[in-house]
Amino acid sequence: MYKGERKMLSNILNGINDFLWGKPFTYFVLFIGLYFTVRSGFFSIFHFKHILKNTFGSMFSKEANSKKAGAVTPFEAVCVAIGGCVGCGNIGGVASAIAVGGPGAVFWMWIWAFFGMTVKCVETTLGCYYRSKDETGRYFGGSTYFMEKGISREMEFTKFGIGLAIAFGIGFIAQFLGGSQAYTISEVLNQSFGFNMIAVTVAYSLVLFYVIWKGTPRVAAFASKAVPFMCTLFIIGGVALIVANYQNVPHVVAMIFHDAFTGTAAVGGFVDSTVSQAISIGVARSINSNEAGQGSSPLIHGSANTIHPFRQGIWGSFEVFMDTIVVCSITALAVLCTGTWEEGYTGATLTIKAFEKVFGQFGSIYIGIMCALFGLTTTAGWYTYYIAVMRHGLRYKPILADKIELLFKFIFPLPNIIIVSSIVLTGNGPDLFWTIVNITLVAPVFTNLLGLFILRDKYFKLFKDYKARYMGIGEVDPNFFVFYEDNPEIKKAEDAVREKIKAIRDSVYQS
Repeated sequence: MYKGERKMLSNILNGINDFLWGKPFTYFVLFIGLYFTVRSGFFSIFHFKHILKNTFGSMFSKEANSKKAGAVTPFEAVCVAIGGCVGCGNIGGVASAIAVGGPGAVFWMWIWAFFGMTVKCVETTLGCYYRSKDETGRYFGGSTYFMEKGISREMEFTKFGIGLAIAFGIGFIAQFLGGSQAYTISEVLNQSFGFNMIAVTVAYSLVLFYVIWKGTPRVAAFASKAVPFMCTLFIIGGVALIVANYQNVPHVVAMIFHDAFTGTAAVGGFVDSTVSQAISIGVARSINSNEAGQGSSPLIHGSANTIHPFRQGIWGSFEVFMDTIVVCSITALAVLCTGTWEEGYTGATLTIKAFEKVFGQFGSIYIGIMCALFGLTTTAGWYTYYIAVMRHGLRYKPILADKIELLFKFIFPLPNIIIVSSIVLTGNGPDLFWTIVNITLVAPVFTNLLGLFILRDKYFKLFKDYKARYMGIGEVDPNFFVFYEDNPEIKKAEDAVREKIKAIRDSVYQS
């Protein structure tokens, strides 16, 4: 592809991104976050101690590791979810946000993380409440489930609820064409070790295939071991870098807050950014990183053996805190404290250069290892999300669902190879790539947040019930159904559907 053609493609995609992530959509996203945060009484702030106690503080408790047939443990679910959101976006995406939107973008990342702790709790709670057990005994939940059962059935917005679920499902699954983790991994390992980016992607795809081959159980087992290790290791390395540049921290923090409302003037290799750019890029990158509002992690949280939907919801709040307030902030402060953001680098290369300034060549190797772990856990986690959406869409065609699930295991790694090869061979860079990632976010984020707002009353009933049962705030309603299928009439209807689908499966496999 010639230079002029590459520039034209870049201009077209940037134009689409600017239109989709313009003020109306960005303000809509922030409004939803603000609404739930305020109406919940700022639960994530005033009851943060309760969140930590029942998440981080209970990781090794019997409740967090309780498992039953067809489900994963609450701890496994959050490890898959944290693995799904703590990915290469935390290394390459955050750096890219600063490179394009300036230091002010970090402030807006924090703002969405603050709102996102509540939004992730809402979508996880509703995804768990409306979850289903399929004919094989496996539990599935998530946005398509609360759209179908909550909006279409309970609220009797039949066509709208089904249409919203279909639109979300199509938009969500389309994201697997992006290959964002593979691109950043190949970029980092190319910078760190000089490895060929396409060769790295092929090798990475083979390892990924091995992890996903046995489905959600293997992914959950892998994540429960890899995620605590990789997060701890990254936090230690990042804090060490920041401490080494502690004298720059006050200035950097002041710059983040100042530029969030004034924009950033051009310095070094950096291009001017406006306030609107900082807001849209910061919010978009925050959603891409912590996935609050994207409707992704509820798809694994819906499989958790939890005592209450809201209890799993606060695990969702915890993962946003870990992803953005902790991990993303470390990357952002590393890039800003070392001054590398002014030197014209973009993407993961910017993060690598920041760590090299303090740790030399070891810093490059360290980021290479971190990126490989982050990317693998994220992509494997997202495989379970796609399967949950796909199996819901094909619920009444179990044989076809089995065949597509098997086929998807082979197809899933391929976009990694295609997207990385096309970017490398056409000479495009990471900024264009992250623009594509932003574009793919719009459909699932919009449909998911709209669904949450429509079901807001159901969420706050679950919220009220949890506080009464487990926090001693209010009185417990003995007639309240904690899960959708706790209602005997609904369970009877769902069991009939499961039996019908099971009969179809048995008739085919026994013939």
